[in-house]
Amino acid sequence: MFELNHKTAVITGGGSGIGRAIAHIFAKQGASVFILDMDEAGGKNVVDEILKSGGKAAFENCNVVVQPVVRQVMQNIIGSSGYIDILINNAGIAHVGNAENTEEKDFDRLLQVNVKGMYNCLHEVIPYMKKKGGVIINMASVAATIGIPDRFAYSMTKAAVIGMTLSVAKDYLQHQIRCNCISPGRVHTPFVDGFIAKNYPGKEKEMFEKLSKTQPIGRMAKPEEIAGLALYLSSDEAAFITGCDYPIDGGFTRLNN
Repeated sequence: MFELNHKTAVITGGGSGIGRAIAHIFAKQGASVFILDMDEAGGKNVVDEILKSGGKAAFENCNVVVQPVVRQVMQNIIGSSGYIDILINNAGIAHVGNAENTEEKDFDRLLQVNVKGMYNCLHEVIPYMKKKGGVIINMASVAATIGIPDRFAYSMTKAAVIGMTLSVAKDYLQHQIRCNCISPGRVHTPFVDGFIAKNYPGKEKEMFEKLSKTQPIGRMAKPEEIAGLALYLSSDEAAFITGCDYPIDGGFTRLNN
């Protein structure tokens, strides 16, 4: 079950964290993986890891904010693989702040990466997928549907991700393109460690414990756990699923009272 043999998967933000975990599990299940990231060292390191384990992977340096760059990268991938079966829209950034103290430059930056970047990838991949179908998974967040303190701009962009997911799922049903999104709770990645260090200097351990315990299950998720859900939704076993948002959050959205 859940094999991806003879399928080509594009993973944005695949150089670390959740994207890295998705790249590894997809390659293990037989997919040819293309990692798109601005972190060339990180992306190439993941490719090397996959190749050493017998998988198929390649790296493309890509700033998802710039549409001509995304277009060229997708053309490169089509040229070498012939098709794109799976798109994992995972690239994104976070921000701490409410409606008052979020500066315009930060608001615009989050819109560019989290919303326009995702749109750019959809815009360039969908015309290829219309030929024989495909799977798109957009990375949202529980912050899109649950009020989280000081996540004003981030929550706004992730709510937009859910809106885009529903739109694509509806518009391309007749083309056999399935589009779903995943809404993780807090996931322990290098991004989270850096985020805590930057915003809570000197209180890293305290904040890690505090953030971990906000999930009723008592810990943060592992990237591999998010990757497992992405694998299922990308597989033929999930062929009847489209237009859905999947929280994977240790009970955060339903069990916090």
